[in-house]
Amino acid sequence: MSITIHYAFLPHTDAQAALGFYRDILGFEVRQDVGYENMRWITVGPPDQPGTSIVLHPPAVDPGVTEAERATVMELIAKGAYTAITLATDDLDGLFARLEAAGADVVQEPIDQDYGVRDCAFRDPSGNLIRINQLT
Repeated sequence: MSITIHYAFLPHTDAQAALGFYRDILGFEVRQDVGYENMRWITVGPPDQPGTSIVLHPPAVDPGVTEAERATVMELIAKGAYTAITLATDDLDGLFARLEAAGADVVQEPIDQDYGVRDCAFRDPSGNLIRINQLT
């Protein structure tokens, strides 16, 4: 039996900005773009990994979420403290340069961490923390 990661979920607060980051800067392909009322769920992923996707979703839209809870979630997203994801690349410095040149919000430049990983970090347009590891 094998287990893979099929979907990871990240909230977005602006669908067009999310597309600009994940599709246009990172180079992910758009696999689905589903709208309902004034909301959009966008599924993206690396072109060479069709079985692994990120679903960019409207935050706190579940019917059971109160307005106070929704406001708390939005505050946490705005602070960049709500969620994160770690990506990996075989060219960390090249990807960092591409993201920085595109105006992405740099949190940490590439660095060799004490725990043995070389990585960098950005925030996506919604504030989600995106860490990127160098593949060894």
